[in-house]
Amino acid sequence: MQSSLFWLIVISIIWLVSIKPKEKEIIQKEPIPPKSITSTSKNIIDVAKENLGKPYVYGKEGPDSFDCSGFVYAMHKELGIQLPRTSLNQSKIKGEKIPKNLLKEGDLVFFDTAKEGHVNHSGIYLGEGKFIHATSGKAYSVTISSLEAWYKDKFKWGKRLNANK
Repeated sequence: MQSSLFWLIVISIIWLVSIKPKEKEIIQKEPIPPKSITSTSKNIIDVAKENLGKPYVYGKEGPDSFDCSGFVYAMHKELGIQLPRTSLNQSKIKGEKIPKNLLKEGDLVFFDTAKEGHVNHSGIYLGEGKFIHATSGKAYSVTISSLEAWYKDKFKWGKRLNANK
């Protein structure tokens, strides 16, 4: 009887350890205290700007090159915030869809650059109508772009992480 109980406990522990979080949810490893909320959005922007000019490479999430969602994913991972890996799944995280005029620094921003009716590009809002992202466009690197230029009619919505509220 004790042997069966032992194996039941071992199997249960292995099963619990192997469970992976749902990709569609944001998982913050530790709750962020209220005092640091403002600094978190500043931190994500500081970390992101350190990567300006690094090349765009499809499927990469750093540290030397990025694709768009890999850039957003890696910048948040560096601060201990887990996000889904793709732009489409990042756009489906919990929370309200934020219109362009209500964006705050550190918000995630999503685009339909192919105009196909679904999100295929993501970035991090910097404030003053600008965002940072890894682009396969003209710059072909991590760069800062305006929401009011080429991306104006491709913007879908923003999302605010709990850390940035």
